[in-house]
Amino acid sequence: MNDSWRVSSLGGQTRAKFLFPVTSRTACQNSLAHSQCKILRCNAEYVSSTLSLRGGGSPGALRGGGRGGGVGSSGFCRALRSYALCTRRTARTCRGDLAFHSAVHGIEDLMIQHNCSRQGPTAPPPPRGPALPGAGPGTPAPDPCDYEGRFSRLHGRPPGFLHCASFGDPHVRSFHHHFHTCRVQGAWPLLDNDFLFVQATSSPVASGANATTTRKLTIIFKNMQECIDQKVYQAEVDNLPAAFEDGSINGGARPGGSSLSIQTANPGSHVEIRAAYIGTTIIIRQTAGQLSFSIKVAEDVARAFSAEQDLQLCVGGCPPSQRLSRLERNRRGAITVDTARQLCKEGLPVEDAYFQSCVFDVSISGDPNFTVTAQAALEDARAFLPDLEKLHLFPSDAGAPLSLATFLTSFLSGLFVLWFCIQ
Repeated sequence: MNDSWRVSSLGGQTRAKFLFPVTSRTACQNSLAHSQCKILRCNAEYVSSTLSLRGGGSPGALRGGGRGGGVGSSGFCRALRSYALCTRRTARTCRGDLAFHSAVHGIEDLMIQHNCSRQGPTAPPPPRGPALPGAGPGTPAPDPCDYEGRFSRLHGRPPGFLHCASFGDPHVRSFHHHFHTCRVQGAWPLLDNDFLFVQATSSPVASGANATTTRKLTIIFKNMQECIDQKVYQAEVDNLPAAFEDGSINGGARPGGSSLSIQTANPGSHVEIRAAYIGTTIIIRQTAGQLSFSIKVAEDVARAFSAEQDLQLCVGGCPPSQRLSRLERNRRGAITVDTARQLCKEGLPVEDAYFQSCVFDVSISGDPNFTVTAQAALEDARAFLPDLEKLHLFPSDAGAPLSLATFLTSFLSGLFVLWFCIQ
């Protein structure tokens, strides 16, 4: 592997992805920026200024509160405007800081919730005291490497999460519940933000075939303050290690190093990576000679990217030029579609996008093991999705090959309409 950069082929264009190592100059700049970031002070001042407005509850709870009314709401709006001003003043030195991005999104949500105008009076600076509000002798400070705990304490509610998966042909389920069957070949980014980089490398299932499968996955957990050193995980077909590239199984020697860990329930075929410091869990599997990727990630982490990081399959799905058309998906495979449907139906009784993906993969490859791939992807979605009503997707064009029965029904219906018109 190239030690300094990797090139991703993007539909005829070429993009250089600088992966690792991080230069000493960049590392120093990042360390300096994080040391100057004052978001924790902003958070503390906000909690202090809203202390008298809360009836012993969370920072987002108003005494006698409710949308848009009362003295509490007015005071809360002043506190939010002061909070927003503080974050703007420290924005330049907080790029890439998860606590900062979380605060910015939280402020926007709370201002909408309480009908606060962006212009108006701000709260007076909190009085200096010997201890921060809520940080009495018996109250421990929030763990900076526990994303869920820190978010809940700051916002008074649990964080939101998103789910993305890539499996089989590959089929990609995006954060926004788009489901595409793709022809992507070469290296493509699934994720590319301030905290994570995930790249999938695919190749054709057979010579001259449009269908491809993922043969290699590269995941980079970027350096983050006191939590982790930069860690790289790389998996290939028949090589699914239970450790990062440097041989470690956690985030390193920093105080929060244990907030990143690797576990394996089935060595060589199933690896789970937990990144508690960014509220993220990743599952990588090998089945049927291909790699599957599934992720549950905090919304703030998924949204922390710039305009230059616009190509992410988990964000936008496959580009239109890389999606297999219905005609391409209906080509004759190694076994009949009806046989593939029977095999897939055993473990996937609901004929949703996962079932249709299974039918396509099994019919094209002739390998019944692809039924396990689709079933595992569905189970990951069941575990990772915050809203199970969106578990089963039924898109009009999500890679579903037409069965013979479906084709005959449509064909006979057309003949009947034609006969009726002639009569």
